[in-house]
Amino acid sequence: MKLKDFFEKALATGRAHDPRGPEGLRDYLAREREVYDALGDAEKQEFDVERLTNPYHDSRILYGADDLDVKVLLAGVDVEIGEILLADRLRERGRRIDMCFAHHPEGFAQANLYRVMEMQADMMARFGIPINVAEGILDPRIHEVRRRLLSANHTRAVDAAQLLGMPLICIHTPADNCVNDFLQTKMDAAHPQSVKQVVDILKDVPEYREQKLHNTGLIVLNKSIKSEGNLARIRAGRVFVDMTGGTGGSKWMFEKMALNTQIGTFVSMHISDDNLEIAKTNHINVIVAGHTASDTLGLNLLLDAITEGEEIEVIPCSGFRRISHRA
Repeated sequence: MKLKDFFEKALATGRAHDPRGPEGLRDYLAREREVYDALGDAEKQEFDVERLTNPYHDSRILYGADDLDVKVLLAGVDVEIGEILLADRLRERGRRIDMCFAHHPEGFAQANLYRVMEMQADMMARFGIPINVAEGILDPRIHEVRRRLLSANHTRAVDAAQLLGMPLICIHTPADNCVNDFLQTKMDAAHPQSVKQVVDILKDVPEYREQKLHNTGLIVLNKSIKSEGNLARIRAGRVFVDMTGGTGGSKWMFEKMALNTQIGTFVSMHISDDNLEIAKTNHINVIVAGHTASDTLGLNLLLDAITEGEEIEVIPCSGFRRISHRA
């Protein structure tokens, strides 16, 4: 498979599982086109034209030729200088590695992470929060993340890849879309009545089972006194799975969930202390499924789609474990 085909198949898989749906994606790209068309000639020269066709600004080919033949790749949750050096060292020892495949964004993609956060407003709207309210509470959080990204040294890993001649890509939101859709579909189909049933659904997923053995996730953070150590006594309400959209959203969404929806349980990869405190105040159950396990699940689902019918070897590293979910 050529590198460009690998990347385009990843984007297509992300679109197929995007919580906004096909119409929402079309609307989003149409808005990007409107922004571009309104620019002057000089401003258009500075515009990232890939934004017109790729809705995932945190997912890019960072280094490598489009026609590179990919048969063996090193894949990890984080692929930074250390992993790139690892790939180069494995090459020196005779192991074929055609490219490094990162989940978390690097370089240009990392700098643009904040742009994908707009989709969180659509996710909230699907659960009953008015879109104008969702956009209003999300906007300050997007600006906060953008400011934090300004100080990062984005190009370190990409520079290392170029110096070593190691092709490098990162696929972030498409993989997160996969895990988000996978888990939300499970929750909607099962209609869990208690927090224990929600946890049991997660424990049935191999990535979360393995993670639990390492004590690195799958924890209910705000158990109530009524549970008395028994999660079966905590009623779940509707389950909101929040696994995509760049990074954690606004803490004020929990207040809107309590007022505008039937959401009783929030399942995420991770949560900040500020967000957890507001969730507790609004009596929303919070289950942290685990960051690395959730990213691993998303990558596995994505790679299942990309590599189907292809002879591609995946060498896992950096917290990633390859588990196929093909039927």
